[in-house]
Amino acid sequence: MRVCVLGGGVVGVASAYYLAREGHTVTLLEARDELAQETSLANGAQLSYSYVAPLADPAVLPKLPGWLLDRNSPLRFVPRLDWRQWTWCLEFLRACRTGVAKKVTAQLLGLGQLSRDGVHELVEREALHFNYQRNGKLVVYRDPVAFDGARRQLEYQASLGSRQQALDAAACVALEPALASVQHKLAGGIHTPSEEAGDCHAFTVGLAAAATRRFGASFRCGTRVTGLRHAGRRVVAARTDAGDIEADAFVVAAGMQSVPMLAPLGVTLPLYPLTGYSLTAPTQPGHHHPPAISVTDLHYKVVYARLGERLRIAGMVDLIGRHPRADARRVALLARQARETFPDGANFDAATSWCGGRPATPDSKPLIGATPYDNLWLNTGHGALGFTLACGSAALLADAMAGRPSSLDASAFALMR
Repeated sequence: MRVCVLGGGVVGVASAYYLAREGHTVTLLEARDELAQETSLANGAQLSYSYVAPLADPAVLPKLPGWLLDRNSPLRFVPRLDWRQWTWCLEFLRACRTGVAKKVTAQLLGLGQLSRDGVHELVEREALHFNYQRNGKLVVYRDPVAFDGARRQLEYQASLGSRQQALDAAACVALEPALASVQHKLAGGIHTPSEEAGDCHAFTVGLAAAATRRFGASFRCGTRVTGLRHAGRRVVAARTDAGDIEADAFVVAAGMQSVPMLAPLGVTLPLYPLTGYSLTAPTQPGHHHPPAISVTDLHYKVVYARLGERLRIAGMVDLIGRHPRADARRVALLARQARETFPDGANFDAATSWCGGRPATPDSKPLIGATPYDNLWLNTGHGALGFTLACGSAALLADAMAGRPSSLDASAFALMR
């Protein structure tokens, strides 16, 4: 079967790889001149299979007023005359219920475990080079109340198969000595040995090369999709600035661009961009002491991951509009928080910055599977978890397109749920 994948980020490329491996003739179209140039370019670099709990949680409700009024808060909301923004926010609030959050957590943990198995297989099968580390993850808490809540969440996730351990402040520093300067500010931490890290951009490019070399997949960058041509309940071609491209099936994995791409077909996607920021700072042996394991500072909502001789710092959730632009104040805030947490961690003066809109659904579950069109499929809406969930999502999609049962309940990630 000829399959056309629309979108060249980590989710689209993983979809193309899995489908090409099954024997399909795969062509991927990407508007940018290179793959992985948007949210897959400089994300948090963490493969956090056990940290997939939804943003929509009852615990965030009492914090919202303070976050929204504080310009330095990890979450920032700038209201727009945009019905999509307000619809998304209302659905987000509806999802902030204990029962919903627990159900979504269980579903995302299942997808995370499937993705972890996929990453391990690919690393072995394809010898990918992307600064991959199976070094564990430490989430540190500065607020005792938040730490108590994390320990309760730990107990729930343990019942679903996660292996984690609660540590006091001293034990956190013993595990990661680079935290010594903020030990007195820590209430404790949760350590998860199974978590990993890597360079998402390098992973995506390497996986595309493997799909081309081993399975004949074609990746056409610099090809902008201007629409989808359909006949009845079937899509027959992708309209591009280089002409129409026909296929037997189409997979939309274009992040936020999936919304305008599908709107003319009457398919509405509940996506809104959660703007995030990152810094990539060089480290020099003997001069800098970056963390050896992945660290998340939950108070600031900032993650740290070591990528060879670089330190990736990423964080923040801004609901500021559908066309996010870098805010110099947010970049400076991220740099200040990084210096305060790891004063000797990297050369922050030489850091490069990134800003992007992560395509998110209100309940944090990606959209994977069928659409009202017989041969049109979705794999989009992963928010900040695209790297973590890409392989599991691609495997779930391949099962659905083949009409075979999956190890997960695929209906949990359907467009209509």
